[in-house]
Amino acid sequence: MNHDRPPAPLANAPSGEQPRGLPVAPRPAAAPGRTLHMIGNAHLDPVWLWPWQEGYQEARATFWSAIHRMDEYPGFVFTCDQVVLLSWVEESDPELFARIRERVAEGRWVMTGGWWVEPDCNMPAGESFVRQGLYGQRYLKDKFGITATVGMNVDPFGHHAMLPAILRGQGMDSYCFLRPGPHESELPGTLFWWEAPDGSRVLAYRIPYEYCSPPGEVAGQTEKALGQLDRSLGDLMVFYGVGNHGGGPTRANIESIHRYDRMGTFGELVMSSPRRYFDEITKRLGEQGLAALPVWREDLQHHAAGCYSAHSGIKAWQRRAQAAVLSAERWAAVAGHDARAELERAWKQVLFNQFHDVLPGSAIEPAYDDARDQLGEAVAGAKRIIARAHNVIARDVCVPEEPGTQPVIVFNPHPWPVTTRVELQYGLAPGGVHVVDADGGEVPSQAVQPVASTDDRRRGATVFRAELPGLGHRLYRLRPGPPAYLSGLSASAHHLENDLLRLELDPATGWPASLLDKRTGVDLVAGAAGEHTQICADPTDTWGHRVVSYAWPGAVMETTGIVVREDGPLRARVRVEREWGRSTMAEEFVLGPGDDAVEVRVTLDWREPAHLMKLRFPVALRDPAATYEIPFGHLARPVDGAEEPAQSWVDLSAAGAGLAVVNNAKHGYDVSPAGPGRSPSIGITAVRSPVHAWHDPRPLDPEGCYPYQDQGVQRFTYLLVPHAGDWRAAGLTRRAALLGSPVRAMLEGFHDGPLPAERSHVDDGGGQVMVTAVKCHEDRPGDLVVRAVETTGEAAVATLRVPLARVVLTAEFGPNQIRTFRIPLDDPLAATETDLVELATRKGGFTVEPW
Repeated sequence: MNHDRPPAPLANAPSGEQPRGLPVAPRPAAAPGRTLHMIGNAHLDPVWLWPWQEGYQEARATFWSAIHRMDEYPGFVFTCDQVVLLSWVEESDPELFARIRERVAEGRWVMTGGWWVEPDCNMPAGESFVRQGLYGQRYLKDKFGITATVGMNVDPFGHHAMLPAILRGQGMDSYCFLRPGPHESELPGTLFWWEAPDGSRVLAYRIPYEYCSPPGEVAGQTEKALGQLDRSLGDLMVFYGVGNHGGGPTRANIESIHRYDRMGTFGELVMSSPRRYFDEITKRLGEQGLAALPVWREDLQHHAAGCYSAHSGIKAWQRRAQAAVLSAERWAAVAGHDARAELERAWKQVLFNQFHDVLPGSAIEPAYDDARDQLGEAVAGAKRIIARAHNVIARDVCVPEEPGTQPVIVFNPHPWPVTTRVELQYGLAPGGVHVVDADGGEVPSQAVQPVASTDDRRRGATVFRAELPGLGHRLYRLRPGPPAYLSGLSASAHHLENDLLRLELDPATGWPASLLDKRTGVDLVAGAAGEHTQICADPTDTWGHRVVSYAWPGAVMETTGIVVREDGPLRARVRVEREWGRSTMAEEFVLGPGDDAVEVRVTLDWREPAHLMKLRFPVALRDPAATYEIPFGHLARPVDGAEEPAQSWVDLSAAGAGLAVVNNAKHGYDVSPAGPGRSPSIGITAVRSPVHAWHDPRPLDPEGCYPYQDQGVQRFTYLLVPHAGDWRAAGLTRRAALLGSPVRAMLEGFHDGPLPAERSHVDDGGGQVMVTAVKCHEDRPGDLVVRAVETTGEAAVATLRVPLARVVLTAEFGPNQIRTFRIPLDDPLAATETDLVELATRKGGFTVEPW
């Protein structure tokens, strides 16, 4: 049953449809021969130029208004998205919620979207988009007995290319959006097929002109919409209703729709819904007509390019919170804890703050106090789940007693083997420690500066190399006495070198003059022209409206010092200090033996209102190709300097070699071509400092006092990753995951236990197919959910080892395909495949064998 279709028009309708007692007048013969589906909605930003508490109240007021219009106009249909608004009404106004349920059952209150909020549709991780639908669709199913079949994000500023795959996996076959507008993109028309890299398609509709309207008659809204529509389609959708701060369709809106329908001014006007429109246009076009619609195989950009770099804080907080909650899900599943309620609360805080005026940095300044607190709550809840699970697991690990030593258990949250350096504070021995594995073999380590400065000489810190199984643990031990480990690592103020890489720093600029990959003999930066820092005045508004590129000429931060911070056998670290105006930046270049990438830790103290800074990475490559990470995938884009959104990495490759930059906090990038005095380069917009919530064309008062974004200290890390071949050879997505979610080490005591010193619970093998989620099923916590995605754009056969469930799954993956498996822990050989909302399942399509 299609619950979101409106009922047939009622006879003897009240005055809004037709004056009582009068016959229905036919439209004039001269009326255009088309049907306009009038979509009554009330787009409501729960946060924007107001705090979320005001959005909470406005949801209740707006929904009451919609209910009252339904009472007055029996033919009126209301389209609703953003499930969080319904949840607020449920907890604050049970009477209103009951009325909404009646109208949903009647078919006049139409649920679209199916997501918790309308999020920014570029910056959240792929798993976050899954959770938007997981919690949104399951709420609709639980409370109303339906799920949305039409995706709707009317206000976000761009839409990543893997969205059709996510929408189809959540039961949606079509999509309504507004941006980019006709002046911002060469989209093929109003209605088209949007195809993801995995081949999934949705029928997409670009809303003409606007998604909301003034409170008066709809003639102006309809005329402007018709001016942007592809009229060859015939039947079209026009959205109306007061929006942004809510409000919804007014009596004047509805009366004018009936009036213009009787007049035949625009053709037939019907109170409708997106579902009804898509169903009717599909029926009218038929198979041939649908097949003839154009196909778009890219993302949907560009609008408001500055929002991918506005407010560095919210970007970093979101990255941290997403990583923490994903890790908590995994460890709860491993420990057998039913943490669904805690995880749901944490996820909903994360999802809410992905809203398209929060995560893009375009809300008022006080909104970010709330966002910081809410995301902090999510992180704190995740840490509680993780700490509980780690202690339960650690208590079961067999740790033989060895007096005078300190056991350490290191936990890897990633479902593939990881080799990484682990920093650890201890209080064991005044003469330092060395690290051994469970068999007593010495592990590479070195002493480092502790975080505390006290007179307790037992307090110290070490960094050691840990080799960890996939989603599992390994036991190590600290023993008194300094390490005996030696390596071929070499360092000075102007170079870092190991057996794979040699990095040389220019004494004047502090930037690499050479980055030699010894494996290929290719120097990725020698001879490359261009500056590393570009600082310039930024006159653009918070959104960066009308910005095509931020790759502007700019001033260079002056290098004020280069010093060796660490020169040990396991890690060398060189600190480069810079300043410009009232701002300073320190970049610490870190390299260890065996490292095939250079880690750079950045501390930026920014004090420049209305300015921006690009970190630029020139490369010695001719005619390179650019690839950007997007949620669940990647996308090739032109080397043209355009400001682009992306996830954690961007790559430039040419002639069998390339350089990628991976980071843990930024989303605004460009890849610029060679030109006079410059080489091709990757650019990261490290900081922008516009006025909070300043929307052009409102001019700023030259004498005004305004709050500017990003004033103060921020920290982030990036990796310089040289590689052979193209980006696929460098494992960039896994590097980004480890950078954003480090392993965790915890001190432990001596005790017996059933678990060995090392154990893996899920291992995808580290190949093309990457496991992105390990969790308990939403309905049955005794069932394990494992999701994986193909990451290179090439078909593969993957073997997923799941010792936690005592099975091995073998499955074929198409290019960029997402697959989700449900494994009952009490009968793991009965594993099935499920959708992204964990409602539908199907058997077959993979093999499952005992572990």
